[in-house]
Amino acid sequence: MREIVAFVFGLALLGNAALFVPQAIAVWRKKSDEGVSLVTFGGFCVLQVIGVIHGVYERDNSLIVGLGASFLTCGTVTLLTIVYRIRRLRTGRQSA
Repeated sequence: MREIVAFVFGLALLGNAALFVPQAIAVWRKKSDEGVSLVTFGGFCVLQVIGVIHGVYERDNSLIVGLGASFLTCGTVTLLTIVYRIRRLRTGRQSA
């Protein structure tokens, strides 16, 4: 039973990672940081890195893979937001 719960937990973490993909696609397509909270996504990234580190210490592959995938997708949103925010601020355009 423990293995089943661990497997389902790992799938849920991968599902969590997939939830960031639409936001990453939207930011990339719009080429804009408008409507994206850098504090929120940056905070998510920090929490995911802490979770991966915990997974390494606990030798929990579900945490390592699942939160690593979440960090990759959430980190993409965060990085794109930073890039487009810097670009917007350099050109002097302010979002409403």
